[in-house]
Amino acid sequence: MKKLLLIILLISGLTAFSQDYRHLDTLNCPDSVPNVHVVPLYSDSLSSSFLIFIKKEVKLHKHAEHTEHVYVLDGEATMVMGDSTFTVRRGDIIFIPKGTPHRVTTTSKKPLKVISLQSPHFDGKDRILLE
Repeated sequence: MKKLLLIILLISGLTAFSQDYRHLDTLNCPDSVPNVHVVPLYSDSLSSSFLIFIKKEVKLHKHAEHTEHVYVLDGEATMVMGDSTFTVRRGDIIFIPKGTPHRVTTTSKKPLKVISLQSPHFDGKDRILLE
């Protein structure tokens, strides 16, 4: 898994760390977070990467201009993507084409912990809520 994570980080352009994110398995969701906690990892004009903890859910939304790749580090959830519903768990990688409606609902007792890679640069403005 560490080799896959390194490949993902290299693909995302993560060569200069603002903090030591080489050990993402040691980072945990703060107890005070009610639902979603986002830790920016790296961003340039071509892509953005985030460590995301999801305690409950991410509501149905899409991105008009962004593709997204999600790698599950820990936890389990039900994911809806387009017309499909499936379970995601540690080690899964999900490719979300731009314009595809998607949502996730955490089913494990611990938060879902993922790395999200978005291309091009993502500043949150391209999240279109659908519910």
